[in-house]
Amino acid sequence: MSGNIRGFGYLENLPPITFRRLYQQPATALAIFRRMLPSLAKVIVTTLLYNDVPVQLGDLEALVRPESYREREDAFSKLRRLHIINETDHTISLDPVFRTNFRLALTGGGDHHSFGVPCPPSDKKSKITIPFLDEYAQRKFEAILHYMVGTHNDTKPGSGVISLLVSSGLMERQGTGTQAIITKNGFSFLLQEGNAQIWALLIQYLDTAEELGMEKTDVLHFLLMLGSLELGQAYSVNTLTVTQRAMLADLRDYGIVYQRKAASDRFYPTRLATTLTSEAGGLRSASATIAAAMGDKDAFSDAGKGFVIVETNYRIYAYTNSPLQIAVLNLFVRLTTRFPNLVSGRISRQSIQEAIKMGITADQIIDYLSVHAHPQMRKNLVVLPPTVVDQIRLWQIEGERMKATGGFLFKDFTTTQDFEDVAKYAEELGVLRWKSTTKRCMFVTRHEQIADWLKRRAAGAGKK
Repeated sequence: MSGNIRGFGYLENLPPITFRRLYQQPATALAIFRRMLPSLAKVIVTTLLYNDVPVQLGDLEALVRPESYREREDAFSKLRRLHIINETDHTISLDPVFRTNFRLALTGGGDHHSFGVPCPPSDKKSKITIPFLDEYAQRKFEAILHYMVGTHNDTKPGSGVISLLVSSGLMERQGTGTQAIITKNGFSFLLQEGNAQIWALLIQYLDTAEELGMEKTDVLHFLLMLGSLELGQAYSVNTLTVTQRAMLADLRDYGIVYQRKAASDRFYPTRLATTLTSEAGGLRSASATIAAAMGDKDAFSDAGKGFVIVETNYRIYAYTNSPLQIAVLNLFVRLTTRFPNLVSGRISRQSIQEAIKMGITADQIIDYLSVHAHPQMRKNLVVLPPTVVDQIRLWQIEGERMKATGGFLFKDFTTTQDFEDVAKYAEELGVLRWKSTTKRCMFVTRHEQIADWLKRRAAGAGKK
């Protein structure tokens, strides 16, 4: 999981009818355009946007010249998987529902309310400031992370949050009791970037939405809408659907929205909401997203500015007094000394391999140390000492006799020429991992673009 990749990757597997319903909201069409499409795909969409009749594919390719064959295939494959384009007889056009509502998103108009309805100022508005919302969101999401690592915290997550942590596999209950303990997936979750943590919970929430009597499309609409709202602005509850109103109670528990009371006629999106569809990579926790904006006044400010020093002798110094950050470091560092604003320790073969047994990867550890590196370390050409980085990876390899790669096996080709054509295409896309010419089979990491290409080739052969 990684932020938007994890969140929007979920959308690519939805059926076409769901996309037709999603594109009925301009805010959703805009969010998908901005955050899911590669640059060339955006150029194709804007080129077709005001063409109400299909365009010849050859004419479009003459106008849009990609830098590489792979770039072109990636763009068209993404547009097909998101059902944004229609292709017939060598022509191409935008899906009419997407085109209509994307135009509305760009030009305004209509009474769809998909970007929320701002509330007029109230006498109490001055109390709901951006720092207040940041503190609220941080406190709520910290409570979840503290609960996962078992550190003391005055705020406890609600029962609905705990149930979601269990159903998502991040925690598991002990026996028949109510106490839950963190799992391997949970340890891995703690080292992921901010948006990935939020989306991991929200995707599980989406999977259970129908069991809770909620309309999944409404849930998606609301989540994508939140990413387009203005931080600090109050929005009306009255224009929300029944499903979206029910969501407010759950989203309050995650720190994504704030309401004075459950029956309030307005809600405020927090920073965790407004970054749902942003490219907020590089932050290792949702709390760090807030900390980066709040400065030094909170316990997580070290997470926002960088607080870890790594030496070539594998010593670690972390300038932090946050129990949660210390607990996270303790997952892969053997901590030996603690001062009021500093902890120190050492990474070793044993500490790294114990972390790996918990489901944490060497790359996650390296990424965490890089992102949280102290500003003094960032003055170096290479942030982390190369010897330390290489050794962490070697310690992981020691415990691995075989590396598994997820993918798909293609076999039973009719002719050798068919096999070679598909293998060449897969290699050009960069998804081919292994092939056997004698057995006419190959292993690829992605299959969607190859399947699309085979369908188009079969359709072309049928017309000859």
